[in-house]
Amino acid sequence: MTHKPRRSRSKPSDAVRGVDRLVRNVETGRFERSLSALTAVGAVVTAGEIYFEHDKASFGNPWMWAPVILGPIGAVAGVAGVFSKTAAKTVLPIAAATIVANGLQGTWLHARGVAQKPGGWRNLRYNLEMGPPLLAPLLVTLVGGMGLLAAVLRREK
Repeated sequence: MTHKPRRSRSKPSDAVRGVDRLVRNVETGRFERSLSALTAVGAVVTAGEIYFEHDKASFGNPWMWAPVILGPIGAVAGVAGVFSKTAAKTVLPIAAATIVANGLQGTWLHARGVAQKPGGWRNLRYNLEMGPPLLAPLLVTLVGGMGLLAAVLRREK
């Protein structure tokens, strides 16, 4: 009977080490501050993009200003959450929940806009391409979701 030589254990890949580090950061509470900062950056980027897209539509509906105004509020709340545990547990979740609600409202308004185009939902492909971007408001909802997640995570001591 011949014996097979044992394989030596290989070192974990960079990806595995990265996942392990992320899990450790979540467990120790370090990730909460990082996610607060990411919320701040995401809020600024999405508010800027929304501003340009809604400006192309001449801000035809007053609600188009809501995500533009909420972007800087989310950014300030996210930065405050980086530096203050109190802000991360109070101001950030309020701002983030408002952003999520506005993103869901925007999805409904964009769906209504697609339906109001000539042909409505029957002419779906054309109206999705030429009408308001149906899924774009969900991107700002993700930014708000990051803020909500940051608010419920443990903070490092």
